[in-house]
Amino acid sequence: MQGNDGPIGPRPLPDLAHRVLVMAIVNRTPDSFFDRGRTFGLEQAVAAGHAAAAQGADVIDVGGVKFAPGEALPVAEEIERVVPVVRRLREELPGVLLSVDTFQAEVARAAVAAGADIINDTTGLRGPGMAATAAATGATIVLTHSLAEPRTPLPRPTYDDVVAEVEVALHDLVERATAAGITRERLVLDPGPDLNKTTEHTLALLRGWERFTAPGLPLLAALSRKDVIGETLGLPKEERLEGSLAAAGWVIPRGARILRVHDVAATVRAARMTEVLLGWREPAGPLRHNV
Repeated sequence: MQGNDGPIGPRPLPDLAHRVLVMAIVNRTPDSFFDRGRTFGLEQAVAAGHAAAAQGADVIDVGGVKFAPGEALPVAEEIERVVPVVRRLREELPGVLLSVDTFQAEVARAAVAAGADIINDTTGLRGPGMAATAAATGATIVLTHSLAEPRTPLPRPTYDDVVAEVEVALHDLVERATAAGITRERLVLDPGPDLNKTTEHTLALLRGWERFTAPGLPLLAALSRKDVIGETLGLPKEERLEGSLAAAGWVIPRGARILRVHDVAATVRAARMTEVLLGWREPAGPLRHNV
């Protein structure tokens, strides 16, 4: 989806009233949570994007730095990691929405110029210039709840009422975003499961998920293989698929409209089945059983 002079600009999200988007994770990092650097190379990252699209991903989320504690990465190096992937995928997969997972405004700006449609900001506009960048580029932005600075440990996070506090924080983020000139149609909210939260906090978020729909905006659920799944079931990350799918099935009818996942094919099938059960989608058919 390019003109003679390159990408035509960020595309808006489709109507998500009765539709769920599956967002595939592609990390160009050597220390990623699940794949442990499997897609760190440029060609490996591009191939992973193609594989995700073939499995039905609606969005591909490209990241160059994880949120978890670690040494800071120079902005120029992060740009070198993510922008070539975004550019290649925009050229080669024109029908897929592209997202950049970053908390740096310069990285977001460069990625949108290369073809990204979405800025997935895990810090809730904390980074200098991020709100202005989203407003200027017209990209959709994910507003995520987190307490700590990225790459910084936050031992023993404390909340009096985690659901109420996250609800208020997300409302405040919406106010900040719209005040900066970002239209509501370009906003997605992420309550931040596991981000500066214990497993008990995240389970409370999941039980109260509907409360985060109050602003009338789509919710992104980033639950795939996370520690809330592992600690709840007593399983390592390699064995958390079923728990992740169960969590997805829980949050969709409670407002989740984007699922950020490692396991695309399985999640697409689970999401489509849930859409049918909710009356949002017709069965693939033909329906011949006992006919």
